Amino acid sequence: MRVVIALGGNALLRRGEAMTADTQRRNARIAAEAIAPLAAEHEIVVTHGNGPQVGLLALQGAAYKPEEAYPLDVLGAETEGMIGYMLEQELGNLLPFEQPLATLLTMVEVDAEDPGFRNPTKFVGPVYDKGESDRIRTEKGWVFKQDGEKWRRVVASPAPKRIFEIRPVRWLLEQRTIVICAGGGGIPTMYEKGPDRKLIGVEAVIDKDLCSELLARELHADLLIMATDAEAVCIDWGKPSQKAIHRARPDDLAQFSFPAGSMGPKVDAACHFARANGKTAAIGSLAEIAGMVRGDRGTIINERFDNLSWHA
Repeated sequence: MRVVIALGGNALLRRGEAMTADTQRRNARIAAEAIAPLAAEHEIVVTHGNGPQVGLLALQGAAYKPEEAYPLDVLGAETEGMIGYMLEQELGNLLPFEQPLATLLTMVEVDAEDPGFRNPTKFVGPVYDKGESDRIRTEKGWVFKQDGEKWRRVVASPAPKRIFEIRPVRWLLEQRTIVICAGGGGIPTMYEKGPDRKLIGVEAVIDKDLCSELLARELHADLLIMATDAEAVCIDWGKPSQKAIHRARPDDLAQFSFPAGSMGPKVDAACHFARANGKTAAIGSLAEIAGMVRGDRGTIINERFDNLSWHA
């Protein structure tokens, strides 16, 4: 099968962990250990989150004058290289030497008129106390929103329209290469208005789940896996009545409401993929990737299922 594996932000930096290279390396190794066993039988494409890493680089940029600070699209490109390098190396340490791996910087087109630019919603960077977020808002003009009990920076999250490097990704897969691409939703770019159609970067972050779904669809993937820190999609999360969904059709999931800041985008992306091409999407724990490929772990979504079923 051709499998696209979208690693959630927790794959490289869990909430509350120190943003150090050692921490990210350790988490990259955990992700590689979950992915490597699939490589012998399947074509693998890996995408990943980068919100904390972009936020860290933005904070490091505070040493520059405001007009010298690097924009988010450039920071996104830097994190694609950094995270891809770690994942490549950790996968390479587990796989046969002859297994080719490649990280591809991935530009993604967005629309200048996308409504996301009018209402920033995408969290990037670390969490702050209220007082600290107010100070940074005054100094830098950043927009903050509450994330649990803390505060985080938010930026525009326009929808992905086109993945520019889709042809190189296809070619690499034909050469049996494990491809790491579209990190953090890809590097947001758009064409300037005018006769020259000049391509420029954008101060935004594309939703990684939507971009992973677009990537999987354009690659005609057989399976899209959304790896997160939850074992499955659940209703009544955190309540005594909590239940984990095992198999579902997209229409089955439409009757439930899932948090916009966590499971909601994953469910929406998975359902869109399943509806668009009749293939399968799965949402579940990073440690259960192999089980999701088998279809006995996580939440499996396909239009052809007969009935909604639950994990025991």
